[in-house]
Amino acid sequence: MNTNYIRLINKEHPLPESFVPDNLKDIGIPFDAPYGDPKRLLEEKAAHAALDLVTRARQEGLNLYGISGYRSYKRQKELFTGSPYVAAPGTSEHQSGLALDLSCPEVQMKLEEGFARTAEGIWLAHHAPLYGFVLRYPKNKEHITQVPYEPWHIRYVTKPLASYLSLTGMTLEEYHSLQENIKEAL
Repeated sequence: MNTNYIRLINKEHPLPESFVPDNLKDIGIPFDAPYGDPKRLLEEKAAHAALDLVTRARQEGLNLYGISGYRSYKRQKELFTGSPYVAAPGTSEHQSGLALDLSCPEVQMKLEEGFARTAEGIWLAHHAPLYGFVLRYPKNKEHITQVPYEPWHIRYVTKPLASYLSLTGMTLEEYHSLQENIKEAL
């Protein structure tokens, strides 16, 4: 398995400025961005999974739209304002090409907590793990992730790990901590 899929990216584990995923591709889903915009890109395996996820949602009558996928270190630096909702350069999962922000018309395509109460947000929370994604910044785990609740932000981690995290209620931080504790115990 590609270890980048389970890589922890946060303030304590930043990506280098030079990190760019090798195999970025257009996700191929309805997007709130024009063709050719880099934010329409994800790492290839994550892009296929996102397409499958959004296609299934649409088959069920839901309207999920991509808002932001890949974001370069340089672009993150331009966006960084010190807001708790904007990660510092190098600490954004978007740079990995594995993170995707989704929204829907009911919340005017905005990235806001109200998305969690929409049919799309509820569906996403329940179905994302089936496609290898987790809601990366869950409610009541802010003290662990150090990021406010973001019901719109999903991260590709592979189906087995997404299922495990979903079943246990663990965050990626908790998973990595558990793995470190196991290594130390052996």
